[in-house]
Amino acid sequence: MRILILGGARSGKSRYAERLAHDSGQEVVYIATGWAGDEEMSKRIAHHQQQRPSEWLTVEERFALGSALQTHAAHNRCLIVDCLTLWLSNCLEEGEDLFQRERKALQEILPILPGTICMVSNEVGQGIVPINPLARRFVDEAGWLHQDLTTCCDQVVWIIAGLPLLVKNIL
Repeated sequence: MRILILGGARSGKSRYAERLAHDSGQEVVYIATGWAGDEEMSKRIAHHQQQRPSEWLTVEERFALGSALQTHAAHNRCLIVDCLTLWLSNCLEEGEDLFQRERKALQEILPILPGTICMVSNEVGQGIVPINPLARRFVDEAGWLHQDLTTCCDQVVWIIAGLPLLVKNIL
């Protein structure tokens, strides 16, 4: 099962994904795409780590998300990817070649993996058009990524103030 969980900043996306993983009764692998580039991000990461159950395996992967998913996916596992927009930002900042390669790898591997995969991502396309080219590219790429991923997802959930709204459900 593939689940895409979308919403705004601090909407409860991660908490919802974690609840799904916990309730699945499966072994959980948390794939974290963020990295501690500054003190504020270090605090955010530490907070997320403290919230997770100790028996969950955490894998930190900034770029090779498709490969990490392939390595850890299994019929008895629930993977949480938190979050796709951080991963997208990491890849775009690293350069066009890496971005294109890793996006293609994710799109190719995701539909054929076993187990449950919960992907958390920020919906960034509902605000104003950003002023600089990289920010506009990021918003465009995030929107296109979400559209592409919904085609292979069984569920798409929109989170608003911690409340889930089921947008797509093929079960």
